[in-house]
Amino acid sequence: MSGTGNSHAIVIGSSISGLLTARVLAKHYDQVTIVERDCLPEQPQARPGVPQASHVHALLTRGLEILLQLFPGLETELVAAGAVKVDWINDWLLYGIWGLAPRFASDVQSYTCSRHLLEWLIYSRLKEFQNIQWLQATQVTGLLFGANQYQVIGVKLRSRSEAQTENNSLQELTAELIVDATGRNSLLPKWLEANGYDSPKETVINSFLGYASRWYRQTENCEFDWQGITILAQPPKQKRGGVIYPVEGNRWVVTLGGIGRDYPSTDEAGFLEFARSLQSPIIYETIKNAQPLSEIYSFRATENRLRYYEKLSKYPEGLLAVGDAVCAFNPVYGQGMTVAAIGALTLDKCLSHKPSSNYHLSRYYYKQLAQQLQIPWLMATGEDLRWSTTSGGQLSAMSRFIQSYIDQVMRLGVNSPRLHQRFAQIAHLVKPPSALFAPPILAQVLLSLTRERMMKGSPNSLKL
Repeated sequence: MSGTGNSHAIVIGSSISGLLTARVLAKHYDQVTIVERDCLPEQPQARPGVPQASHVHALLTRGLEILLQLFPGLETELVAAGAVKVDWINDWLLYGIWGLAPRFASDVQSYTCSRHLLEWLIYSRLKEFQNIQWLQATQVTGLLFGANQYQVIGVKLRSRSEAQTENNSLQELTAELIVDATGRNSLLPKWLEANGYDSPKETVINSFLGYASRWYRQTENCEFDWQGITILAQPPKQKRGGVIYPVEGNRWVVTLGGIGRDYPSTDEAGFLEFARSLQSPIIYETIKNAQPLSEIYSFRATENRLRYYEKLSKYPEGLLAVGDAVCAFNPVYGQGMTVAAIGALTLDKCLSHKPSSNYHLSRYYYKQLAQQLQIPWLMATGEDLRWSTTSGGQLSAMSRFIQSYIDQVMRLGVNSPRLHQRFAQIAHLVKPPSALFAPPILAQVLLSLTRERMMKGSPNSLKL
């Protein structure tokens, strides 16, 4: 589990991305220190540093594959803790723009559980590593640079524990590699500027989605033929969507969302009325008499944000950013944890083919990561740019064609299990979008588009 010599790496933040990064670094460094602002719980529960954890956090099929690769046996622990195994096609009701999607047994599978549980299981596994240690209730306030300012050699720390608030002087911790895993609110751009470097340029695309979630006890004595429900918003008019998401303990997390600042209410009557206004009333009918287990939580920090670290002309050695600190997605698409896992694998591969210095490592890593981020970024922002209220970008002619193509795939998929499964595999990052352009699928879609346009162009053709 360790490297050679006395090498040390520091991970700032114990987010899912931070934990997975620590797992990878433990293979390559003799010691890994995770610095965390919070005191981590000894059981699955909320903590201040993850305010979004009470909302739905989906683990896509590709994400599960990577977690099982990094943590053999994790699947058994998920099952023992009550996580729900789901076939995302057979067990899920999906209401899209073309109606209810078909259901059939598929290979698009993973587990549903709370963010609290998944994070705690990973944390518990990492505690078994002899070369991983934690500094909890500790805040990183800045970076330590070497004498020439070209190398980051450590971090500045301040304890946040009550016992040390009166004598809360800064401390220093040195390492060969520092990794920022502090999420979308990362201070790394400011730290770079404070030390004479440029901050990365960034793109922000915001559909102004806001959502609200409430936990419920699953209704007893009712037999449902589904595990969960997703009702998609439908551009350009129906801005609202919702999810019933099963988690451990026979509970549901119900999340309702609205685009373009059409936010769901956080009072009970308004929350239920929002649910009733969706394309289908099934979520409302399911929860109207269900037992609530929580207050109604709201969340609105949902913009897509991509920082272009790979394009910086000058960058210090010994410093990397991972996860949402580089690229944060609109959470509605459920990509975050899976892309974090993909990023951890990317770092592992870069370290396994480590160049001669950390400077070259950072260059190589950021370029490799940028390639991995292209597809999920285009998928998320392409959907958000369907809405006229979205800020930060506009669709190209090619993007509009791809959207029309995907719409046609989804429409045809209602009556074509092959098409629907292929689309689901792409959404779960198992297959690339190019899989939708395989010759048999391309021919089917283009034929349908041609027929549709001919019918629109000639009213008499409707009689054929």
